[in-house]
Amino acid sequence: MSAAHTVESPSLSGKAVIGTGVLWLVLYFAIRMFVEANQGLPSGVRLGLAFVPTPVFALFLWLFIKGIRAADELERRIQLEALGVAFPLGVLLLTTLGLVQRAVELNFQDWSYNHVWPFFVIFYLGGLMLARRRYA
Repeated sequence: MSAAHTVESPSLSGKAVIGTGVLWLVLYFAIRMFVEANQGLPSGVRLGLAFVPTPVFALFLWLFIKGIRAADELERRIQLEALGVAFPLGVLLLTTLGLVQRAVELNFQDWSYNHVWPFFVIFYLGGLMLARRRYA
């Protein structure tokens, strides 16, 4: 593998990862708004629409993992530490919400899956910030 190939691959991969991630977010929110605005649609149609963003997110994950595998050792270590922070924080969030939900009724409009998943992104970005600062 030539040096030029290893330099071009991650940047192209990075653009593809970001583009696919943005496409997934746009699809996610478009489908969410459409389904919420069209409650009268048959449940089968609504369920089918709910899965439209799934293959795009699967592609995002594949490109993200491919990019990490192509990265140098330092970047892989940074990504591992970011995920090492995000995963336990996500488990802490879900287990705490699970216990709180057993104790009291949580408002669906505040604590549904639609409201919880962004915390996982925040946890990852926070872990990434900490890891990058550590290795700067």
